[in-house]
Amino acid sequence: MSKLTKKVALVTGGSRGIGAAIAKRLAADGATVAITYAKDANAASSVVKSIEAAGGKAIAIQADAANAQAVKAAVDKTVSTFGGIDVLVNNAGTAIPKTFEETTLEEIDRMFNINVRGVMVATQAALKHMKTGGRIIMIGSCVGERMMTPGLVPYSATKGAVKMFTQGLSREVGSRGITVNNVQPGPIDTDLNPAAGDWATPQKANTALDRFGTPDEVAALVSFVAGPESSYITGANLTVDGGTNA
Repeated sequence: MSKLTKKVALVTGGSRGIGAAIAKRLAADGATVAITYAKDANAASSVVKSIEAAGGKAIAIQADAANAQAVKAAVDKTVSTFGGIDVLVNNAGTAIPKTFEETTLEEIDRMFNINVRGVMVATQAALKHMKTGGRIIMIGSCVGERMMTPGLVPYSATKGAVKMFTQGLSREVGSRGITVNNVQPGPIDTDLNPAAGDWATPQKANTALDRFGTPDEVAALVSFVAGPESSYITGANLTVDGGTNA
């Protein structure tokens, strides 16, 4: 029996990049998976079909992480479709790379609404349904702990908030047997941050391994944190960044 058999997981922002890799890995490890997506229904459908083709069960739910009602509805749809929720992966996030002085208030609001407020809304909704053994997993960032990349100032502030949200919440729900952890990727090769992109050279130079990571390398850590072997890990900030913060 796979380690996540009979578990239901919701991955926000699961239609591409790190989120898609996480959804596929959790499904491969036995979980039934729901993903949310903001706009690209085709990409979300592709993830679902990939999971189903491998023998898994999955659904895609349209929900912009900046829309609190949509996020709550996505949690409710997951529970009503699959009978509960055991694992929440708060993956939906956005970055708008530019200097802080050039960043507009609307851009700051969008980053906080998706990266912080959306995470809190999804978590609050999921906690209403979670039982002992539940897992809440944030996808933070190595820049939430140590900031070395110019142009990501508001983004790093949102991920710093996620770090402290993780630590604080772990103390509140620990007595219920629910763990709360923050997986902090470094430079990962995705559409949003390609290894061949304009911002790639300084990021790669900051790593100890002299390369970008892959979405599957992040998904592997998320799967471990979602599983039974991580039962004594909570309130932790687990960095998967090729040594960026070393």
